[in-house]
Amino acid sequence: MFALVTGIAGTFAACNVAVFSALAPLTGARATSRRGRMAAALRPLGRLALGAIVVSAVYGMVVGVLGTGMPQFDESQGGGGFSGRLIQAMVVYGLLGAVMTYLGLAALGVVRDPLTRVTRMWPDAPMFFMGGLIGAFLIGRPFPLFRQLFRDAAASRNSLYAGLEFALQSLGNILVMGLVFLLVTGFFGDRLHRWLTRRPSRASALMAGAFIAAGVFMILYWDVRMLARRDLIWYPLAPWAA
Repeated sequence: MFALVTGIAGTFAACNVAVFSALAPLTGARATSRRGRMAAALRPLGRLALGAIVVSAVYGMVVGVLGTGMPQFDESQGGGGFSGRLIQAMVVYGLLGAVMTYLGLAALGVVRDPLTRVTRMWPDAPMFFMGGLIGAFLIGRPFPLFRQLFRDAAASRNSLYAGLEFALQSLGNILVMGLVFLLVTGFFGDRLHRWLTRRPSRASALMAGAFIAAGVFMILYWDVRMLARRDLIWYPLAPWAA
């Protein structure tokens, strides 16, 4: 239950919002009934959940094996005021932000889509990959609520138990957004389909805008801001954030 609750607590993180915005064009699958549209939407949602579960469960198993000696549990202040936990968060979220920004540019056709070749062989690959992004979010989370779950998993010294905990957290992370996605599909799917197909560029613009906004935000928030607060670089901060 605690694992599910901590996952739900991260529901509206930037990564989730961007990934589910990328799913929006799929809500327009044509079906004869509301139930049929919702049933069709379960396939991409299932691939998304699978990707999140695989990545988070594997990381949970690593935590169960290595225990609290991992950087994510290091609260000591090293050089420049950076703890091991903070460095891990900065690296993970910086990489996720860069990946999401690149996917946004790929949706606009500015750069080459790295998933094109894989998608030809496995059409569900993009959904699985996007789910993996959500699962990877757990690798960087430094907040106390999530650390408590990590400590429980590490203290168990049981990789299967730890993997299950992390998988449940990922399920909680996408539960609310998944229900919203299904409801939008059922009630507005046909209307959204007509709106998107009336101008094909709208779907690409929607995905690109969501990914670029979330990716840039993550880089600025977790990397640039952290460096600026330690006076290593200059970056404009609001007075209440200083």
